[in-house]
Amino acid sequence: MEQKNSSSFTGFYLLGFSDQPQLELVLFVVLLIFYLFTLLGNTTIIALSHLDPHLQTPMYFFLSNLSFLDLCYMNSTVPQLLVYLRTEHESISFGGCVVQLFVALGLVSTECILLGVMAFDHYEAICKPLQYTVIMHPRLCALMASASWFIGFANSSLQTVLIFLLPLCGRNKIDHLLCEVPPVLKLACVDTDVNESELFFVSVIILLIPVTLIIFSYGQIVKAVLRIKSTAGQRKAFGTCGSHITVVSLFYGTVIYAYLQPSKDYSQDQGKFVSLFYTIITPMVNPIIYALRNKDVMGAMKKVLFRGHDSR
Repeated sequence: MEQKNSSSFTGFYLLGFSDQPQLELVLFVVLLIFYLFTLLGNTTIIALSHLDPHLQTPMYFFLSNLSFLDLCYMNSTVPQLLVYLRTEHESISFGGCVVQLFVALGLVSTECILLGVMAFDHYEAICKPLQYTVIMHPRLCALMASASWFIGFANSSLQTVLIFLLPLCGRNKIDHLLCEVPPVLKLACVDTDVNESELFFVSVIILLIPVTLIIFSYGQIVKAVLRIKSTAGQRKAFGTCGSHITVVSLFYGTVIYAYLQPSKDYSQDQGKFVSLFYTIITPMVNPIIYALRNKDVMGAMKKVLFRGHDSR
């Protein structure tokens, strides 16, 4: 391919699964179903947390933030994926690629931090129940949520600028479904060791600090729960925490695979499926495993539905 400087680019081609066309129709149907379920589940969580006074607590405040974040992530990636799967070649403009990478990385970074904040909230609720409402007052909750979003998008701004300052030398084919950091970094025609080291260092901070907070919080929670004499109380506490741990495991496992392995060991095909997992699967199952099986949420849903039925 003829060498060009980065200023001459008008766009990129996302190769996706073009080498496996038999997968595209199946993926289109599956992604569309998952997308609709995700919209329904997360919108329900946000609506219920605002409509029912019993759900206007710190836990559901952070959960509605998580649901809103998942909705933003889905709407910034999935519609483009659905269009791509029904066309022979999906192209994206240079500016569109920059925006998509910036938004996607910002939301992923924010979710990493927000999940750690939610673990801290569980710790305060279970280990310090008498002081919980004093410690987790609305102003602190809003500050912690705002800090999560700010740090997440500050990291995204830094990475986006550093990546697109690299000369791309006419390479305009991205062997991926989306404009994400690892596949875009592979387009550079210069040594990217410094960029990879910086990305690895920042990713470790963004990922491992929340993970450390989560491990500490749940270590203390397990000790506190085991001291509860009521079996029903233990079951409720472990049920709430178990849902959060499941979400954390699904999300962190795939993100660590995508962002914390050396570029030389990064498999494009595996990376595509991993990207689908935390782009589609995790946002869809979040409301199911974290909230929709929660008795408080189901009770709130019944009240809202019956209230609407009775008003007729």
